[in-house]
Amino acid sequence: MKIMIYSCRDDERVLFEQYARQWNLQLGYCNIQPTMENVHLAEGYPCISVVGTVISDELLREFARLGVKMISTRSIGYEHINIALAKELGVKVANITYSPNAVADFAIMLMLMSLRRARYIMERYRVKDFTLAWNQGRELRNMTVGVVGAGRIGQTVIREISGFGCKILVYNRHQNEEIKRYAEYVEYEELLRRSDIITFHAPATEQTYHLLNRDNVKRLKPGVIIINTSRGALVDNKALIDGLEQNIISAVGLDVIDNEPVIYNVDHKNALLMDHDIAVLESYPNVIITPHTAFFTDQAVRDMVENSLQNCVCFGEDQPIPGEIK
Repeated sequence: MKIMIYSCRDDERVLFEQYARQWNLQLGYCNIQPTMENVHLAEGYPCISVVGTVISDELLREFARLGVKMISTRSIGYEHINIALAKELGVKVANITYSPNAVADFAIMLMLMSLRRARYIMERYRVKDFTLAWNQGRELRNMTVGVVGAGRIGQTVIREISGFGCKILVYNRHQNEEIKRYAEYVEYEELLRRSDIITFHAPATEQTYHLLNRDNVKRLKPGVIIINTSRGALVDNKALIDGLEQNIISAVGLDVIDNEPVIYNVDHKNALLMDHDIAVLESYPNVIITPHTAFFTDQAVRDMVENSLQNCVCFGEDQPIPGEIK
C-alpha cells in the first residue's frame, strides 16, 4: 500500500515509520502542505494523508487527475476539503479521532489561566512589578460553566471540571443520560445568559458558524469568560472585540481562530498577517491566543498517525473505512 504524507513533522515521521514496518506500507514524505508546486509528489500514490490546511478545489482536481483515490486528514475537522467536489471526482475523504483528553485538558487550562489573570500577571512579572494590583482572580468552584457541544471532547471537559465543584450547563442536540449526572441540559440562549464561562466544543458546520456573534454577544452574562478550542468559525472575532470593549466579556482564551486554515501550521515570522481583528485581540492583556496546539500531546499525535494510516489501509483492502465522510 502506497501513501503520500504531506505536512509531515519530524515527530510524526518516527511514528509513520513504525506503522509502515508493522503494516508493510510504502510511504512518501513531504514536510510542507500540499500546493500546486508539490502536488506531483502524489503521482502513483492512491492515498494521501494531510493536516488541516486548505485543500483548494484546484488541488483536489489535480490530485484526482494524478490518481489519488483517498484523502485521509489527520484532524477531526474536514471543512478544509470540499467534500461535495471530492465525491464528484471519485475521491474518498476520511477524518480521524484522537485522545479527547488532549483538547479537554487544554480548554480547562485556558479557563484557569483566564480566571487567574495569568497573562497579565506574567507580563507584570517580566517588568519586575510584584505588586498585587489587578492580580485578583476568581475560583472555578464558584462559576457556572456552559459547555457548547457534548461530543467526546465536550463530555470529557464536563467530567473533568465536575471535580472542581462548579455548576455545569450543556447545550447539545442530543442528550446523554450519563452526562446528566454532571450537567444540566439547557437551550443555547439560556446557556449564554447564565454562564460565567462558556467553552466551545462543536464541529464547524453551516449551523454552527458564528454561534457567538455580534447580535447575541449582548445577551451574555457580564464578566463572562469565552474559551474556544474547537473550530475558529464558531466564534466571530468581531463579537469578541465588541464584548471585551463593552466590558461584557472579562477574558478570552482561544486555541482556534476564524480563517485558521490559511494561518496556522505555517511559519509567518517574516510576514505581515493581514488580519486586523486578530491583531486587536492580541493587544489585550486579558486575551490568550495559542496556535491550534491543544491537540498536541504524545498520545494524540500517535492516535492521529495510526488512525490516518488505518483509514488508508482499510481503503486498500476494500474494507469499511473507519473515518470515511459520507
